[in-house]
Parts: sequence; C-alpha cells; structure tokens
Amino acid sequence: MPRRGPQNCRLKPENPVSKVVMYTTAICPYCVAAKNFLKSRGASWEEVRIDTDPARRDEMLARARRTSVPQIFIGDTHVGGYDDLVALDRAGGLAPLLQEASA
Repeated sequence: MPRRGPQNCRLKPENPVSKVVMYTTAICPYCVAAKNFLKSRGASWEEVRIDTDPARRDEMLARARRTSVPQIFIGDTHVGGYDDLVALDRAGGLAPLLQEASA
C-alpha cells in the first residue's frame, strides 16, 4: 500500500474495507504510540478520528464494546488498545495477522 502522509495512514480509504483500522482521538498519547508501533512494523492503516465524527464513535462502540482509544482492528480481529497490540506482538501473533491482512 503506498505511503500517504507522515504517519503512513489513510484517513479516507480507497477500499471501503480497510485491512487495519484504528479508532483514535487527536489528544491520545496511546494512539500516537500505537501508530508509531504499527509504523515500525511496516503496517499501513485507516485512522478513524472519533473526536471529529460522533457517528464513527458509535461505530467503534458497537464493534469494540469499549470506550477507550485507540481501538485497533486487523482484518476481522479486534486487537484492542495499545497495550494489547504490544502484548500480541510479544506473543508472536501480530506479524501473522498483519501478513494475512496484507494478502
């Protein structure tokens, strides 16, 4: 997927079903950490800013059943937040998910 912008993310995907989706807000330090972590793993993602679009917040709540951000989805898998993302990587589960999502 081509790089777009300094964070290697797409705010408006060309494909309506993005492989990696991260729900964020502008002032969330864990969101920044999660984006940097995914970037370090060579991943691209769709960033959904729930602070600027209340309907997308409702979407996040329905999908994740959590109110905190970030909420990260890889394909159909709900990873969770930043700590969950790092734990998944340490357990060896992140790379296969990202590889499957990019296929």
